[in-house]
Amino acid sequence: MKVRPLGPRDRQAWAAMRAELWPDEDPDLLAHETLMHFSGTPQAAVVLICEDRDGATCGFLELGLRPYAEGCTSSPVPFVEGWYVAPAARHKGAGRALMDAAEGWAIIRNFTEIASDTQIDNSQGQGAHAALGYEEVERLVTFRKPLRV
Repeated sequence: MKVRPLGPRDRQAWAAMRAELWPDEDPDLLAHETLMHFSGTPQAAVVLICEDRDGATCGFLELGLRPYAEGCTSSPVPFVEGWYVAPAARHKGAGRALMDAAEGWAIIRNFTEIASDTQIDNSQGQGAHAALGYEEVERLVTFRKPLRV
């Protein structure tokens, strides 16, 4: 597996993988966000792409910077905003390679911790994080209430 920074040639593959990761989101909006990344208004500090041995794109990791992350004491905190590996590439080292590259990116920039999250019912994602040495720091239930204007 090879991990490298996102390039313009990756836009379509990245957009397709984002739609796979977030199937409940509007795919047109997700694709538009990829265009914004290349137009000078990136939403992530870095986007990493993973390629398999044949050079095919098989995963990505979007790393942002947040002013705060649960369980962290530093600020800002590199935060894994999106982490996806195509089903055919899972359990072959792609996820670990992406996470190692993200951690390396953060270390080079003198960050002292990195954070991530996943849905409370995503046992596969929780297991993947645990296997890479991430410790669970909190369980969270969020709420929303629409307001009449």
